[in-house]
Amino acid sequence: MTAERGSFTFTEISSQPEIWRDAIAAFQQQADALQTLWAKGGFDSVLFTGCGSTYYLAHAGAALFQQLTGINARAYPASEIVLFPDLVFPRNNRPLLITVSRSGETTETVEAVRIFRKHSSNAVIAVTCGSRTTLATQADLSFAIDSAQETSLAQTRSFASMLIVIQAMAAFIAKRSDLDTLNLLPPIASRLLTDYHALAQQLGEDKQIERFFFLGSGAHFGIACEGMLKMKEMSLSYSEAFRTLEFRHGPMSMVDEHALIIGLISEQAHAQEASVLRQMKQRGAQILAISADDYGLDLASWSNFVNLGSTVPNWARPVLYLPVMQLMAYYRAMSNGQNPDQPANLTFVISLDESMT
Repeated sequence: MTAERGSFTFTEISSQPEIWRDAIAAFQQQADALQTLWAKGGFDSVLFTGCGSTYYLAHAGAALFQQLTGINARAYPASEIVLFPDLVFPRNNRPLLITVSRSGETTETVEAVRIFRKHSSNAVIAVTCGSRTTLATQADLSFAIDSAQETSLAQTRSFASMLIVIQAMAAFIAKRSDLDTLNLLPPIASRLLTDYHALAQQLGEDKQIERFFFLGSGAHFGIACEGMLKMKEMSLSYSEAFRTLEFRHGPMSMVDEHALIIGLISEQAHAQEASVLRQMKQRGAQILAISADDYGLDLASWSNFVNLGSTVPNWARPVLYLPVMQLMAYYRAMSNGQNPDQPANLTFVISLDESMT
């Protein structure tokens, strides 16, 4: 019996509260090993790498890691490590490499590990959804969330689950005393999926919207990029991502009544980010503001407002921006008559030819 169009994607998005618990458990099981590896490593920097969605996850992870620990952290597409290693590896550095891959088999990411080991004797950590994959078995330490694996080609619960592990790793290395707040994430996800389901469907199905712009600053830029990619992959819609204040430097020329601006508002820069959103509303755009608090901005009066709630600290919040954006992309695809389970021209594992090795 053939599955109904979009049924896998919808199930995978909806299953996140349960799967996020598995992600937290996967981190906790390896926390002691992470502490040992970090203590012995003498690392002076951290490199994050991935491809596609997981490159955007690397962006978010690097920003968050540096914010929390003060240690230099950078994100590179795995292909850059393979093709331009001299731009990635400064001399006399002691970097830790953190690779992120849903499949654990992506050609560039596997090859990036080989190139890293050629340039460094330092450790490699893998974050993946396959405990028996190439990356997991080749890494010095692996965080695998097998239950987060998906049938759909576009990443939803896998991305979020791996992000939770990255968030937890950064907080753990930073010696945060509030790691227990991770356990609040699954019930918050349940609330978001319930309370804002109708809003995600309404915006996704709105045919007046022709262009989607995802805006985020700091660690939220990588999350905005992932929101953009989900909309583009699932529904083939015009979709772009920008750092929030950079949007005013040219890209806002595309804004009119056919644009939806999705603003991922941060605690640190909420006033400036909300100001950009207000300016775009004045140019006719619809606004979706996603934030942990209103911050006295009266967001609900002038925008579609998703209130994440402020019961978890900043470092634990990035993952909470995802569920509503994922649902919106799903409904856009469904309203377009597309199958979000099988986006056009994509395959589950990207395997390239021998020129990459």
